[in-house]
Amino acid sequence: MSAPSVCRQLKSVHLLIVFGWLLIAVVGCSSEQPVATPAAQTPASGEDITANPLPQGSASTGQAQSGSASAWKFTERTSTSGIVFAYRNGEEAGNFSILESLGGGVAVLDLDADGVDDVCAAGGGSFDGRRILPLPTGLFRGIRDWKFRDVSEVAGISTTAFYSHGIARTDFDLDGFSDVLVTGYGGLQLYRNCGDGTFELQSDNCGLDDRQWSSSAAWGDLNSDGYPDLYAAHYVNWSWDNDPFCRGGPDNGREICPPRSYTGLTDILYFSNGDGTFRNAATQFSLTAEGKGLGVLIADFDLDNDNDIYVTNDTVSNFLYENDGRGRLTDASLASGSSLSSLGVPDGSMGVDACDYNADGLPDIWVVNYERETNAMYQNSGRMVFRHVSQRIGLNAVGGAWVGWGTCCQDFDLDGDEDIFVSNGHVIRYPANASLNQLPLLLENQQGRRLVNVAASAGTGSWFDQPHMGRGAAAADFDRDGDMDLVVSCTNQPLALIQNETNAARNAVLKLRLIGRSSAREPVGASLQLQSAPLQSRFVKGGGSYGGSQTEYVQFAIPAAGTAPSLQVRWPSGVLQTIKDLPADAVGGLLVIHEPFTADEPPRMAVLR
Repeated sequence: MSAPSVCRQLKSVHLLIVFGWLLIAVVGCSSEQPVATPAAQTPASGEDITANPLPQGSASTGQAQSGSASAWKFTERTSTSGIVFAYRNGEEAGNFSILESLGGGVAVLDLDADGVDDVCAAGGGSFDGRRILPLPTGLFRGIRDWKFRDVSEVAGISTTAFYSHGIARTDFDLDGFSDVLVTGYGGLQLYRNCGDGTFELQSDNCGLDDRQWSSSAAWGDLNSDGYPDLYAAHYVNWSWDNDPFCRGGPDNGREICPPRSYTGLTDILYFSNGDGTFRNAATQFSLTAEGKGLGVLIADFDLDNDNDIYVTNDTVSNFLYENDGRGRLTDASLASGSSLSSLGVPDGSMGVDACDYNADGLPDIWVVNYERETNAMYQNSGRMVFRHVSQRIGLNAVGGAWVGWGTCCQDFDLDGDEDIFVSNGHVIRYPANASLNQLPLLLENQQGRRLVNVAASAGTGSWFDQPHMGRGAAAADFDRDGDMDLVVSCTNQPLALIQNETNAARNAVLKLRLIGRSSAREPVGASLQLQSAPLQSRFVKGGGSYGGSQTEYVQFAIPAAGTAPSLQVRWPSGVLQTIKDLPADAVGGLLVIHEPFTADEPPRMAVLR
């Protein structure tokens, strides 16, 4: 029997077991008719937004606290976790190539569908003279209690053909198991999850034939056929034949050349054929030429039930593609106001995420930039129009001393609004304006009015108190205590696993994972709103950060003890679902919600613990 056949049979057995377990836990709850608009408004002060009381003891006894009352605390768990891994860029060879500057990303996935988060990280590469040698990808299976097992080799994912940068998680064949795409210099590599703990490298006949230098990638259904499509960002046209000598550093010796020394490359777009293969759609829709892409985020930015694409570019304008619902993309970058700095010039942009920082129900775009540039918050005004509001919300006061990379928008202190983590690290060998290793940023969201850097409050001697060569970052609840922890990739330094102990025991948490039926199984583009005061909005996104993927579930803070506000879910299929009665035991577990075919269909939900 062929390997693919065995793979499919093992998947079927595993899925029957998993689905059987889920059916036992299914809870039926009532629903009500959807509201007319997908973006609900923040309830007025004093308005009763509580739905049904939870049983005594199902929520914590404290009111969700304001950010100013947070007791920030993060503790590194790497040394005892079993994760021993580092991204290597090969700088010891002395080539000073721009290839060495990008670093690697990290993704969170549940590779075996056991409900415990696992970690996959790009390994980078080294050099033998001018010969490029790829280094292994790392895969670590979570075992609970901050313990992980290195399964890179046994899973068949460690061997890679290219100098790697990014990890993009998806479920391209809709079988319930997370697959992995690795980006890098030389091409894309797609690993199919067999469901038995192993992965199978898909050959070129799957259609992913791109061989240009790819940095980050994102998955999301762009043409509404229920299958995830792929957008991969390309960087610049560097090669050994196009490797200029740039001066800098001691005695005016050699330095890594800046991106302005090269022309950019046009990105690549693939549509799924629905049978495990892909077709190149980049030329069909005329992607904007010569970007210098480093970050990609797929989300429904205009809330019209289709996925749009945002791309961060290095020293050229960022891209925003508006989708017409059938996969036809229009470049709305300049008209949207989201492609340039507040001064109207391009930034050196790397990491990207989206959040509703001001609780108006709309996804805002967050971008981290190069030194001497302000990190950008583009506030969503609706209808694909954004405003650069960094100065108004205090980001200019944070300063521009950092080179930002991986970034995550999450409610780290469980006060109802999303805070922001940024990993920082320089890209050249001898920087004149800032240090090589840099401190991370932890931006506390103060009720949508200001973002304040509180990294120094995370604990003396903590990971936040030390400079790093930071690159990719992802957030997940690794210890299953409700708050979001971090995993951070650093160049030539250990992959870091960081526990969030901020307010962990004080506030109740609702975690949800959506399972699509008419939409793709992982319904990128869905939005969720908890009808609390203030309104809490969360978005299912593809890609983001730098070269990575976040967890598949979203997190809400329950704003008062003993209450569970109603939940509104807007699915990519267009179904607007309102769930008034959440399961009594949802708080503290993972609530899985299956997509209804119609708005009045009773919710199909299961609580996993």
